[in-house]
Amino acid sequence: MLLPILSILFGLVLLVWSAERFIAGASNTARYLGMPPLLIGILVVGFGTSAPEVFVSILSASQGNPGVALGNAYGSNITNIALILGLSAMIQPIAFNSKVLRMELPILTGVTLLSAVLLYDGELQRSDAQIMLALTVLLIGWSHWQGMKDGKDSLAGDVKKELQERGMSIGVSVAWLLAGLVLLIGSSRLLVWGAVDIASRLGVSDLLIGLTIVAVGTSLPELASTILATRRGEPDIALGNVIGSNLFNTIGVVGLIGVIRPFPVGHEVFSRDIMLMLGLTLSLFIIGWAWRGPGKGRVSRIDGVVLLCIYVAYNSWLVFTAMH
Repeated sequence: MLLPILSILFGLVLLVWSAERFIAGASNTARYLGMPPLLIGILVVGFGTSAPEVFVSILSASQGNPGVALGNAYGSNITNIALILGLSAMIQPIAFNSKVLRMELPILTGVTLLSAVLLYDGELQRSDAQIMLALTVLLIGWSHWQGMKDGKDSLAGDVKKELQERGMSIGVSVAWLLAGLVLLIGSSRLLVWGAVDIASRLGVSDLLIGLTIVAVGTSLPELASTILATRRGEPDIALGNVIGSNLFNTIGVVGLIGVIRPFPVGHEVFSRDIMLMLGLTLSLFIIGWAWRGPGKGRVSRIDGVVLLCIYVAYNSWLVFTAMH
């Protein structure tokens, strides 16, 4: 048991560090290539924070452990909203300043609802996955259009400030981009091997391991960057990390899983995990956009406490059901 535990711990540390290096290298490389700050914030930073989920899920599915892959994707979404935004809002309330992020909230709600509809029959089929990947391509195209047309969005200002403070040469940027990519693959292998081995030894499902240990591990880069952005007064980057990651996890990562290895999805995934993910997404939509009017959305400290309590209750229930 010691070796798989060490594999998970070392894999998590390496995963967090390599993801941070990968995103920093990719962001600065994109800046040198002339990409506008808003586009970097939406695509490179927002979707780039899903890099750990992408590698871990692809590796898990290709090795015959789709439960780890699906649990990782949905568990990361739950962790991003309930744990990461909850903790960040308790440190400092997070305001929705970016118009682009506010536009992404109904899109996130829509794709989350669609994923629930597609998996309602208890199967992640290739046709379901193809729909998700087609939507991912459309989303990337829409994000590119938004990023190119509106340079005055507040997210662009936060990203520009971040890039200036963490500037590096083009050579260093490309080096970290490539090194981060290689280390992401290696750390993902360590994490998946350790998680699957522990699940086998404890006699629990690989889905449960994916929803808990793996999901928290792959969300650690978002946790670190979101809390740091909140403390530095960059709420749009904090929210962009979570919204962008959840968008890509919901349709991009799950779509890749389904293309690689279609598999039956247990009823508990729909009734427990997808429903909670949908409920949290709807609550984020309401908090940020739906009823408070333009420019008034924010995640307050009270919201943060409620979100964190939901996260603790959910994981307690997972542990309780696993023990019984």
